[in-house]
Amino acid sequence: MKNTAIFPGTFDPFTKGHEAIVKKALSVFDHIVIGIGENTSKQTLFSIEKRMAHILSLYDNHETVSVKKYTGLTVNFCHENNIKHIIRGLRNTKDFEYESSIAHMNHELKQIETVFFLTDLPLSAINSSIVREIYKGNGAISQFVTSPQLLV
Repeated sequence: MKNTAIFPGTFDPFTKGHEAIVKKALSVFDHIVIGIGENTSKQTLFSIEKRMAHILSLYDNHETVSVKKYTGLTVNFCHENNIKHIIRGLRNTKDFEYESSIAHMNHELKQIETVFFLTDLPLSAINSSIVREIYKGNGAISQFVTSPQLLV
């Protein structure tokens, strides 16, 4: 039986920081589902189709990584797909404070455990919101996003 975890997010865009978290998680889990959640409260810059295609291109030759989109609560997706672990990356203590509350609630709702991975220090400043602002201002984002041309 595969030990599968989900790495959920909007991934608008999927950054080099996200890639590093997937790499770390693969040292612990047999299979990672990168779950692109459709969050109705977030205004995204890149379409879900572009985000999905971008992430799929990065993991084209990886049998241990799959990409799926979903709506609704992540814990419901986990329950429906027999996934027992959620992966979250932490850049700083602010991320931990926010993510730990969600982790507690997810455990209460569906007995899903959250596993935290620290972001590599050189990548800790990368933030999808800031990357979007750079992109909207016609700035280059290739130092933060692998193959950004696939998002256009």
